[in-house]
Amino acid sequence: MTQSQKIITFGELLLRFSKDQHQRLSQGGYFTSLYGGSEANVAVSLATLGNHVEYVTRLPDTPVAHAGVQNLMQLGVDCHNVIYGGQRIGTYYLEPAAGMRSAKVVYDRAGSACSELQPGMIPWRQILKGAQVLHVSGITPAISRSAYDAVFEALDIADEMGVLISYDINYRKNLWRYEGADPRQTLKRMLAHCDMMFGDAIEFEWLCQRQQPPFTATDTHFQMQMDEYREWFDELHAEFPRCRKWLMGMRNMVASSRHLLTALLWTDGELLKAPIHDINGVVDPSGVGDAFMAGLLHARSAFPDDPQRQLDYSLAASALKNTINGDFNLGTDEEIREVMASV
Repeated sequence: MTQSQKIITFGELLLRFSKDQHQRLSQGGYFTSLYGGSEANVAVSLATLGNHVEYVTRLPDTPVAHAGVQNLMQLGVDCHNVIYGGQRIGTYYLEPAAGMRSAKVVYDRAGSACSELQPGMIPWRQILKGAQVLHVSGITPAISRSAYDAVFEALDIADEMGVLISYDINYRKNLWRYEGADPRQTLKRMLAHCDMMFGDAIEFEWLCQRQQPPFTATDTHFQMQMDEYREWFDELHAEFPRCRKWLMGMRNMVASSRHLLTALLWTDGELLKAPIHDINGVVDPSGVGDAFMAGLLHARSAFPDDPQRQLDYSLAASALKNTINGDFNLGTDEEIREVMASV
């Protein structure tokens, strides 16, 4: 993707707190902190790969929020469209997985500046002028009714301006707490707007209410049930015909530090599969889905006529993210290509 192209990502910047050495939240006396958030993660990954990417959010006018913006800017993300207001930045607490113990996430986002977004606050026509892509996720409409309205304002204006819409399902059941919230219908409504999308296998199954063939790989020789997946994706596309690229990530956690990872890409009627990556030595799987989506956004221009390489690049970017601490995928294009060549 050339520097002349412009990608916009829109969502909430978060401050992440966790304990060192795989301690539980109840252990130890100190938290470490990092910035993250799905759409910010996508922006950082795209910037690391050399893309012109602008991040849009709402933050309080506080030193902690400004430090987060500075962090993104240092990593190459254009933040001049961040707006300020409200009282607090959203946070979350992460207890990492260890052995047979699963990871745990505790959100503290109620009343955050981004949750108080209202339609009309963000000058979308100005921001989207000259943009090729708007990337959104299902997290933002989950945090409040007014944020829901703000998301669909952005989607409607992007449609009006002919901007390609990229979408990550990002279903977070613990966020949908406001009166009248309907996560499945909301995320389907977003899907009807999108041109390309990502979700993990569990999210696809939840959204479509259809059971899929299980991904139970314990090595790289696992055989995918491609005919069943092809039928499934064809039905999805019939329901949502606008979407031309459907990327589904699939993971089997053999242990907290060993994951088997692969992906499928349905594109213009063709279903492709990626090789299985056996990642032994997982450091931090946070943001793996965001690395997938950023990889596809980059690869669609890096390999415009080769959807198989687009898929393989996306998967390699996601696999590499597992080896990097924090939410951000700081893997370079050279490193991602090396991972692609290694399988």
